[in-house]
Amino acid sequence: MEQDWLGRVAGLRQWSRGGVRAPHKPLLLLYALGRFQAEGVDELPYGAVEGDLKRLLVEYGPPRATTPAYPFHHLVSDGVWEVRTERGGGSPGPRVRELRAGGASGRLVPELQAALRREPSLLGRMARLLLESHFPVSLHQDLCDAVGLETDIAETCVLAAAEPPRQRQRGRLMREMVLTAYEYRCAFCGYDGMIGAAPVGLEAAHVRWWAYGGPDDVDNGLCLCSLHHKLFDKGVLGIGDGHRILVSQSFVGRGPAALGQVIALAGRPLIGPQRGADPVAAVHRSWHTSQVFHGSPRQGRPRQDSPQHRNCG
Repeated sequence: MEQDWLGRVAGLRQWSRGGVRAPHKPLLLLYALGRFQAEGVDELPYGAVEGDLKRLLVEYGPPRATTPAYPFHHLVSDGVWEVRTERGGGSPGPRVRELRAGGASGRLVPELQAALRREPSLLGRMARLLLESHFPVSLHQDLCDAVGLETDIAETCVLAAAEPPRQRQRGRLMREMVLTAYEYRCAFCGYDGMIGAAPVGLEAAHVRWWAYGGPDDVDNGLCLCSLHHKLFDKGVLGIGDGHRILVSQSFVGRGPAALGQVIALAGRPLIGPQRGADPVAAVHRSWHTSQVFHGSPRQGRPRQDSPQHRNCG
């Protein structure tokens, strides 16, 4: 049954402690679904896909060191994936050298492959569930592109009518509360574009991601323009002590746009929120710095605070 497979995806067993991100299995499963949809691929040899999985983990995984061998071996325990070697069924172990030496290949279990062929919409619903459960909305399309899921599948991930069961529901009022608190200005650059009375290109970003227990509260939110929202969720930007902007040393940009719109932000105080509104709570800033922000922050130039760039505490 379709709901049985969705239940298995919703219940993926992952290492978890104190909100630490471990999206290894979801990334591998998204990758396998993308290959299945694009090519009908049955076998995925570890040696052939190791590089792809490593890039996905570097770009969308936690900032700490990790290995694609971990999900390749451990996803077997969730009943959606199996590993075989040149000698027969069963994974040779969770280490890279074991998977390489054994000529290991992985695949979606035959029963799941049959269900995906029998009910094509199941693939989109599974992908949507994986994305919503482990990643912020700003990264969904990028991830679909990275794993080869077609655009119509990406849209299904957002618009599917049949809702999988959830334990939490997103707060519908957060966007308006956050944009109001920051007076409809990007907290990083001050962008405040409108069409008539409607803001355009401004979004409410969760500091601690909703998928990892982040509340729909003003003190877990930032009003950001679309560019800086994406860079914040990708770990290029962060928030440090004194509510000053962090820019990752890993970010490279040589042109005037990258220099002016990203690198020049290093060390600046956030813009807002207005007086009486809660600034970003330290516990949420700390989570983002440890789980999303990549590398060490750049040193910002000394800058005197202005009324527009005021220190929020």
